[in-house]
Amino acid sequence: MDPRLSALMAEFADIERRLASNPPVEELKAISRRHRELSAFATRASEVFRLEHEIAELDEILRSSDKELADLARAERPRIEEKIKDIESTLLRDLDRGPGDSRNAFLEVRAGAGGEEAALFAADLLRLYRRFAETRGWKAEIVDLSATGLKGIKQATLYIQGADVYSWLKWEGGVHRVQRVPKTEASGRIHTSTATVAVLPEVEEEGEVPVRPEDLKIDTYRAGGHGGQNVNKVETAIRITHLPSGIVVQCQDERSQFKNKLKALKILQAKLGRIREEAAKAGETEERRKQVGSADRSEKIRTYNFPQNRLTDHRLERSWFNLPAIMEGDIQDILETMRSELAKKEAAA
Repeated sequence: MDPRLSALMAEFADIERRLASNPPVEELKAISRRHRELSAFATRASEVFRLEHEIAELDEILRSSDKELADLARAERPRIEEKIKDIESTLLRDLDRGPGDSRNAFLEVRAGAGGEEAALFAADLLRLYRRFAETRGWKAEIVDLSATGLKGIKQATLYIQGADVYSWLKWEGGVHRVQRVPKTEASGRIHTSTATVAVLPEVEEEGEVPVRPEDLKIDTYRAGGHGGQNVNKVETAIRITHLPSGIVVQCQDERSQFKNKLKALKILQAKLGRIREEAAKAGETEERRKQVGSADRSEKIRTYNFPQNRLTDHRLERSWFNLPAIMEGDIQDILETMRSELAKKEAAA
């Protein structure tokens, strides 16, 4: 058996022992959560153990003097070996997934360096991710949007719901650079601009990332944009400031102030959860810096070069072509490569 599966079984046995020892409530929550995460893996790993025991029994028969039984054992052994191989390969692939990979996600896009062209590119990225979500059968809602006068955006937040959303999108966090002739450029010169993307897994369990009411400053205001006339007349939009960390989140998607508050709290919990999980050194701004830097043109994970019809990911040093299709959300192949190659690099590190 692969050493990682043996380690998993040892951890699962230890967790079950700790659960039986009546631990304190806070410890019990963490242990129970890990038990749920590992239980499906442990069931499949136990099946590998059982099949390996069958292989040992067949080997014993092969050493016996009963030729008929030995022939049967010899014929059966490859089938069981293949079954072990199949279970182990899928199990190890699933083990490479992070604990939050199956979760919904908040995806935040912000205009970076480049003025109005950066805002237009940020709007293009927002559209790209919404189109990709459609191809996956996900539901993508704009929960916050700050637009500019020329159909660009200063910043926007998408709430994306579906199967394994975070697993697909978690490598998108960083600075995205575009090289193209802007619509605002009369002389035809190529400009370089940037937009930043941050991706956060949704916090699913109540109490997983506790937020104290006394730590919150909540403001209401009139929303604008995509919510319809009602949101422009009534203060339904919500802005929440988390006083200990200084994190500010807002939501103006719903006509209901209460629903906007619930969504804003989810975004806040996701940001606080990222800080905790990454042991972010001093707050959300430090974690954001790791994902998006300062949005300077030199800090980039990906370049969209329109004159050359090329997208290049600088982490993999690999390029894809047919940029018009990519900007319409055709990024399945890119993301599959990212999930495979960057997961390997992360594991090796």
